[in-house]
Amino acid sequence: MLSSAKAKMVARMIARAAKDIEPGMVVNLGIGLPTQVIEHLPADIPICLHSENGITGIGSALSMDKADRNLIDAGGAYVSPVPGTCYMDSSVSFALVRGGRLDMTMLGAFEVAMNGDLANWKIPGRFTPGAGGGMELAQKAKKVIVLTMHQDRKGRSKIVRKCTLPITAYGCVSRIFTDMAVLDVTPDGLVLREMAKGLSVDEIVKATDAPLIIPANDMPFF
Repeated sequence: MLSSAKAKMVARMIARAAKDIEPGMVVNLGIGLPTQVIEHLPADIPICLHSENGITGIGSALSMDKADRNLIDAGGAYVSPVPGTCYMDSSVSFALVRGGRLDMTMLGAFEVAMNGDLANWKIPGRFTPGAGGGMELAQKAKKVIVLTMHQDRKGRSKIVRKCTLPITAYGCVSRIFTDMAVLDVTPDGLVLREMAKGLSVDEIVKATDAPLIIPANDMPFF
C-alpha cells in the first residue's frame, strides 16, 4: 500500500508521461502503471490506443457496473470504446506490432539498464507473469517508454548499470519515467531530465544504481 505522499508522486509521474503522447500517434499502453496513462489524456486528443489482446481505439477504464464485460484491455481492466474502435483477433493485433505500426509503447519494468536493456517479464523463483506481448512490443515499437517505481519494495534501485533479471529486449528503452525522475537513455549514458517536486539531485543520484549525467542548466520539476 502506497503512502499518500508516494501515491501523489506516482500520479504526477503518470500525468507527466501522458504528455509525451502526441496527436496522431498509435500507442500501446502496457500492463500496470502504463494503463493509467489513459486517464490523463485530453478527451479530444486524436490518437489511437492499441491493446495486444485485439482492440484499437480505447477509451477510459470503466467500473464493473458500467462496463461491457466482454471489453477488456491486456491487463484485464474494463475499457470503453470510442468512435472508430476496431476489434480483431490476436494474429492481426500482433501483425500491427510486428509490422512496426506502433509509434510508441509504454511498459512497466522490474529493471532498466543504463544502456536501455529492459527486464519486465520474470523474477526467477519469485514472480513469473509471463512474457505476454512485452518482448515483441519492446522490439518493434518505434519508441519504448518505461513507467516504473524508482526503487523496489526493499529500497533497491530498479535503474541499474546492468540488468540481473531475464531480459525482455536489449537496448530498446529510450526514456524512463519513475516516481522520482525522468531519465533519457543516450549513447553517453542516462541523462536526468526532470525531477519530482520536493526532491534534490543528490537524493535521486543516491537512489539510483546507474550513474547519471546531470545537465548544467536548471532542472525542471514535474
